[in-house]
Amino acid sequence: MKIGQYCQRQRCRHVESKQFWQALASRGFVSDSWVFLFNSPQDLCNVLLAGAPKATTDKLQRLLNAAARLLSGMKKFDRGLSQLMHGDLHWLDVPERVKYKLATMVYNCFHGKAPSYLTDCCTPISDVASRRHLCSASRHQLLVPRHNLSTYGRRAFSVKGPAAWNCLCDELRELLLTANSFRQLLKTRLFAEY
Repeated sequence: MKIGQYCQRQRCRHVESKQFWQALASRGFVSDSWVFLFNSPQDLCNVLLAGAPKATTDKLQRLLNAAARLLSGMKKFDRGLSQLMHGDLHWLDVPERVKYKLATMVYNCFHGKAPSYLTDCCTPISDVASRRHLCSASRHQLLVPRHNLSTYGRRAFSVKGPAAWNCLCDELRELLLTANSFRQLLKTRLFAEY
C-alpha cells in the first residue's frame, strides 16, 4: 500500500471516530489505546522510510500531528503542538522515529537478536583486516559498503543501518549496554535534538 493511501485511510478512520476518542480521552484511556492503534502500525515498517524523500515523510508527519491534535483537543492552528508531541506525549517526529528504529535494529544485529540476513549487513570495522589499525575500529563503528544505485542503493539497510550506527555517539555504541538502557539513551539523545 502506498503512503498516501495509508494516510488517507488512517485520516478517515480517525475522523469518523473523533467522538469515540474524545470520550476515551475524558476517561484517561486514550494514550495507551492510541499508541496501540496508531503508532504500532506506523512504527512497524518505518525502516522502509530511511532515506525517503521529505515529501513522503511529511505525509506521515501530518498524520502524526493530526493524531496529537485529536488526543489533546487542539485546533489545527493552535500553538504548542511540538511541546505537546515531544514533552507530553513523548512522541518522536517521523525522521527521528526512522533513526531510532534503524539504530535499534543494528543493536539487535550486534546482540544476535536479528535475522542472519540483517546481521550479515553489519560488519564491524575491526573485523576487516586492512582497517583494524583505524581509530574507528576501536569505536565499534561499522563498515558502510559502497552502493551502485543512487536512489535505492543508498536507502538499503546494508547502507543506512551502518551509517545510522556510525552517527551515534560513542556512549551509545558501547556494546555492554542492555537493550532497555540503549533504547532509553537513544530516545533521550533524539529528544535532545529538538
